[in-house]
Amino acid sequence: MAFQSTTNPAQITQLGQANLTGGTRELYLKLFSGEMFKGFQRNTIARDLVMKRTLKNGRSLQFIYTGRTGAEYHTPGNSILGDTNNAPPVAEKTITVDDLLISSAFVYDLDETLAHYDLRSEISRKIGYALAEKYDRLIFRAITRGARAASPITATNYVEPGGTQVRVGTTANASDAYVAANLVSAFYDAAAALDEKGVSQDGRVGVLNPRQYYELIQAVGSSGLINRDVTGNALQSGEGIVEIAGIKIYKSMNIPFFGRYGTTYGTGSATNPGITDPGNTGSFVSEALEDAANDVTGINNEYGEEDEFANSCGLIFQREAAGCVEAIAPQVQVTSGDVSVIYQGDVILGRLAMGADFLNPAAAVELFAGTGTKPTAF
Repeated sequence: MAFQSTTNPAQITQLGQANLTGGTRELYLKLFSGEMFKGFQRNTIARDLVMKRTLKNGRSLQFIYTGRTGAEYHTPGNSILGDTNNAPPVAEKTITVDDLLISSAFVYDLDETLAHYDLRSEISRKIGYALAEKYDRLIFRAITRGARAASPITATNYVEPGGTQVRVGTTANASDAYVAANLVSAFYDAAAALDEKGVSQDGRVGVLNPRQYYELIQAVGSSGLINRDVTGNALQSGEGIVEIAGIKIYKSMNIPFFGRYGTTYGTGSATNPGITDPGNTGSFVSEALEDAANDVTGINNEYGEEDEFANSCGLIFQREAAGCVEAIAPQVQVTSGDVSVIYQGDVILGRLAMGADFLNPAAAVELFAGTGTKPTAF
């Protein structure tokens, strides 16, 4: 039996090399990057539902609002020099990039050797999940803020429409947010409001928490609002399959929901829908919103504070409702060389730099419940 000679290590095939040359872990690091990106893309939904721009060589990006103009009859002999009211009016919105957002982990060489599974791939997915979670949360908070705002264009005779807030249900109980009939009615009210404000039907979406979504599909599935071809996993996925009034519906644990993210448990009240805690939910379920007064480090845009979302229970918006500025798209970095030797392991880092804010308030709708008073602007 012939054996491969080991006298010349360069002749031994290394599966981590690119084209059999270079570092023996070159492809492993690329695999890790791919796992991080897949984890990020799988968990984020807001990134593709709003206006996203890439920022280079600057700290903020300017978005321009152009208001409507009018039409008038021409008087014979008069010069045509533009609208007599100097329309259309123009305003601007500037979105600043927040500080660098990171998620990292240290991988000890011995742990990696002893583990019976691909440790780096598992960690990479979790890093991607963490970045995606924060990404969506900031965008959804920005959209909620926009739904409570007036248009930045306030020129005389050309005041543009602002945001919309639609009440889910008619009682003082937050549990109205889980009643399917209330949600369907709210979606039609929101669609009508968007139509009346001249918002394009292209790119309209709604985002609910999982329990709301599942209550909704049980009701609309039997009412004929869902195409019979859309069944099984597609219907359960919550990835924009269900539509009401032309609004694609998503589910997410990252929307502001009665002062927390995604869901809340406990005794029913005006700010609590009264869902029983299923037990062992962990620290990431029903997580409280960060209070801006206590979490200002790294934040350069206004995202609101916890108590300002006390009655929020869903969002409906069109892609012009908010903008996201990326200075650094999701990236991965890994230590190597002398650093790895000194610490006998690698630090694996996922990072991005982004900022978000509302753009066109008319394209944003906030759903609220448990109160007859609309949540105030912030």
